[in-house]
Amino acid sequence: MKIILAVIVVVTLLAWLKIGCASARADYATAPYKVVRQGGKFELRDYPALVVAETTMRGRDNGFMRLFHFIGGENAAKQKIAMTTPVFISHADRTNATMAFVMPANLSASGTPKPDRPGVTVKQIPAGRFAVLRFTGWRSAGNSAAAAAKLTAWVAQEKITSVGDPMFAYFDPPWTLPFLRRNEVMFRVAQP
Repeated sequence: MKIILAVIVVVTLLAWLKIGCASARADYATAPYKVVRQGGKFELRDYPALVVAETTMRGRDNGFMRLFHFIGGENAAKQKIAMTTPVFISHADRTNATMAFVMPANLSASGTPKPDRPGVTVKQIPAGRFAVLRFTGWRSAGNSAAAAAKLTAWVAQEKITSVGDPMFAYFDPPWTLPFLRRNEVMFRVAQP
C-alpha cells in the first residue's frame, strides 16, 4: 500500500511540475512559424522575418544580462519590451557565439528602440525555411552537438540542403527541470 501511495504522490508531483513548466512557457509570446512537414521530432518550418536584439557571448559572460537590461528599458526610448521565446544562440561552439532575444511581433526593426549599451545590436533574421529538431536537457556542448548531429543525419536522409551553421533555440526559464525543457536545433534550408 505504501508503494502505491508513493507512486501516486510521485506521479502527481511530476504532473504538477509539467503543468507548471508549460504554464511558465505559456506566459511568453513565441516567434511565429508554420510547420510545412513533420516526421517524428523533426520538422520543416517556415518562419517570417524576425527582429532580434543580439549580443556576443564571451566566456562566462553569456550576454544574457545585456539583453535583459535592453528589454528592461535600458534603451534609447527607455521602453520596456516583453520577453519572448525562444532565446537563440548561434555559433555556440566558437569564440564568435551570439545570443539573441526575439522582439515582439508588433516591433519592426525600425520601430525597435536603439540599444543604450555597447555590444547590443538590433537586426532582422530573414524569413526562410528551417529544419528543426526538438530535444530536452540542459544547454551543454554535448547535448547541442548530439542534437545537431541527429538533425544533420535527418537532413541528409531527406535529401534536404542545409545552409550555414546550426542555430539553437531555448524556450524555458532556468529553473525548468532538464527532462521538461524545450530546446531546438535549427538549420536554414534551401527552398526548391
